[in-house]
Amino acid sequence: MAANVLTYNAIGTILNQIVTQATGKAQITPTNTSEFTAVAQTGLLAGYDNLMGAISQVLSRTIISTRPYSRKFQGLEADNIRYGNHVRKINYVDREWEDGSRLPLTTGVPVDDQAPTLDEVLQTNFYGQNDYEIPWTLFSNQIDVAFQNADELGAFISGKLQNISDMTEQKHESMARMILANLIAGIISINNAPQIVHLVTEYNAYVGNTTPKTLTELRVSSEYGSFVKWIYGRVAQISAMLTERSLIYHQNVTDKEISRHTPYDKQNVYLLSEERFQMEARVLADTYHDNYLKLADTAILNFWQSITSPNEINVTPTYMGTDGTLVTPESSVDQSNVFGLITDVEAAGYTIVNQRTTSAAYNGKGEFQNFWLKFTDRYWNDFTENAVVLLLD
Repeated sequence: MAANVLTYNAIGTILNQIVTQATGKAQITPTNTSEFTAVAQTGLLAGYDNLMGAISQVLSRTIISTRPYSRKFQGLEADNIRYGNHVRKINYVDREWEDGSRLPLTTGVPVDDQAPTLDEVLQTNFYGQNDYEIPWTLFSNQIDVAFQNADELGAFISGKLQNISDMTEQKHESMARMILANLIAGIISINNAPQIVHLVTEYNAYVGNTTPKTLTELRVSSEYGSFVKWIYGRVAQISAMLTERSLIYHQNVTDKEISRHTPYDKQNVYLLSEERFQMEARVLADTYHDNYLKLADTAILNFWQSITSPNEINVTPTYMGTDGTLVTPESSVDQSNVFGLITDVEAAGYTIVNQRTTSAAYNGKGEFQNFWLKFTDRYWNDFTENAVVLLLD
């Protein structure tokens, strides 16, 4: 199903699934109104208990393939196969090169004492999961109305489907925002200089402004055009630098430094829309094209954490310290003017581990049945992977 609209043929297929589960045997495929009514009646004769349970199962399966509202940050989602790489990650530490032993050679002097060389590795482990559930209720009078004809049944299922799907999509999206917010706040807390780019400060230094201009001053000055072009050049340069194998764009554990590189096809670039759109409208539309950014997966987001404060985050993060343990600061990180984030695809993500539907027994007195759509999500930030925060300060 491409959209959340059920045609007669589609609703017939769904109804057959419902009735088959409720009655335990296959039913004919509806081709006209009379056959639809016959199948619907068979469903009703099965009893509300079985029928409601069958409907809930079909709705749950249909939700997976239908997305009336598509969540943002879908690039952060990883399936269970890929997520398996994040439960326990083995990282290899580079060793120092040694002079070759082939020359010079001395008569009677052994060349190799056969001493072993042990691998230096760092193992990072990821724990925890989060369970969520959405409750919903089917009433017997809803079923009576829905099964009067194909159109009403289609409207009934579509309505339930869209509402539950929208809530599910928004939950995944909201948690994805918090994954990015935690990564940004963690990087700011770690305060590793190459990972935090102060765009306004760097621009003033680059052009040699003896009296540094603030962001507000740049926005209203004739210098705004050159400032925007410089920003895009700087972002492209950072993206290119991440393709180099280095130690500087991620957190390292003491005595277990890991060299990382992030090719363009493994980069996620997130830029804030309120600033990006102004740049494009005022400067970039006719004079500049961000072709360099097209090498990476670039996404535009409307806000980081709160829709009322688009460029701000205010979270108490958890991140990995230099000793390899988790650190949670005593106070939150309140940071405004967050313009962008460039990350390795392995630095942040989430996996929908298990999505299922459960139900309570049919309530004969109240003539309803309760259901729950449940899913288990796992989220991760890996601070040993490359990531750079872009600030407009």
